[in-house]
Amino acid sequence: MYTDPIADYLTRVRNALGARHKVVEIPASNVKKEITKILFEKGYILNYKFEENGPQGTIKIALKYGELDKVPAIRDIQRVSKPGLRKHSSSKDLPRILNGLGVAIVSTSQGLMTDKEARQRNVGGEVLCYVY
Repeated sequence: MYTDPIADYLTRVRNALGARHKVVEIPASNVKKEITKILFEKGYILNYKFEENGPQGTIKIALKYGELDKVPAIRDIQRVSKPGLRKHSSSKDLPRILNGLGVAIVSTSQGLMTDKEARQRNVGGEVLCYVY
């Protein structure tokens, strides 16, 4: 049993990219589904599918690689706020990842969103992870 499901999600994606897998299967939760939707909207993954099998369900993610050089679209994905040390930021103090080229996924009172959306809506929250 793992105590940090978001870190497990990110690690599964990171390991699948390192092993050059085309698809990765992850146990589902509402937060993981929202993170997956953000990754798809920002173009870091090809596609995703939510399957309702069993009590929890699974998320199948089709990973994205470059056509010529086969470099993963996600160069790095890392957990920021951990169960032992939560990282919260106001809308003004939200981090800019690679000067705006990457995204920080933020859990706000209005749901999960990118750092850019949170700045536009003027809401802060818990910074879950960085993706670039």
